[in-house]
Amino acid sequence: MTAAEPSAHPEPSRSIEIELKFDVEDGTPLPEWTTLPGVASVGDAEVRELDARYLDTAEFALASAGYALRRRSGGPDAGWHIKGPRIGGGRTELHWPLGETDDVPDAVRAAIAPVTDSALTPIARILNTRTAYALNDGAGGLVAEFVDDRVTATDVRSGAVREWREWEIELGPAAPADPREFFAAVEAAVIAAGGRAAASASKLARALGY
Repeated sequence: MTAAEPSAHPEPSRSIEIELKFDVEDGTPLPEWTTLPGVASVGDAEVRELDARYLDTAEFALASAGYALRRRSGGPDAGWHIKGPRIGGGRTELHWPLGETDDVPDAVRAAIAPVTDSALTPIARILNTRTAYALNDGAGGLVAEFVDDRVTATDVRSGAVREWREWEIELGPAAPADPREFFAAVEAAVIAAGGRAAASASKLARALGY
């Protein structure tokens, strides 16, 4: 019996991203997250320096179809990511390791081939000093992760640089099956602290002036 040959396009890890985003000012204080339903404790602050470089075709074929492609270094999920179109309250995210070079891996190109096979070019670079907090339940399970992001983004096409602060909260494995009550409590806590719903759908959109 011969050993099976390795796949030419290794399978990525896959997750469903369900999150809320908010815009906040530099001095906005953090909410008291233990007031949220199901949250018993908040983990220690974890600072991550993230560097994300986004690519698309000259005609923005990926963005037009609801996709985003990036290579991000720093943090626990460094690597190549493809975010799919938003369906309901979430987006599917595919993840591959960084690899040895900045070249787009063949596996990533194969994954986007149904959308486009045109040449890819850099469109934005997003530097982010992220402070992350685990919101845990009484058994230590992760209900959600809250991140406080301070972002510097460059539109590679125009050279425009934009800076802002935003918050994200993403559901974890111990999140409630129906998160509507939880998210309503998050929104109330953020508004009480001085935050507001995000004006842009994503960091990439804001980096490009949308």
